[in-house]
Amino acid sequence: MADAKSPKLTPTRQNKHCTQANCKRPYRAKGLCNMHYSKWRDGELPKGRYKICTKEGCRKPRALGSICAEHAAGTAAS
Repeated sequence: MADAKSPKLTPTRQNKHCTQANCKRPYRAKGLCNMHYSKWRDGELPKGRYKICTKEGCRKPRALGSICAEHAAGTAAS
């Protein structure tokens, strides 16, 4: 009966590590260390913070449908 009311034990923040492959740095947020968290915020990781433009090589956030504001302006001028 005591097991039914016992709290779930999760690793403390000090015991967590980054979830990126081969990274053993301590956890910061969203399962990432400081370095990977910064890269995630900047959109440099494969699954970035924002959905990005679908034009090849463009990493800007989407603005209109699946393209960024710059590419949307380029298609409107055509």
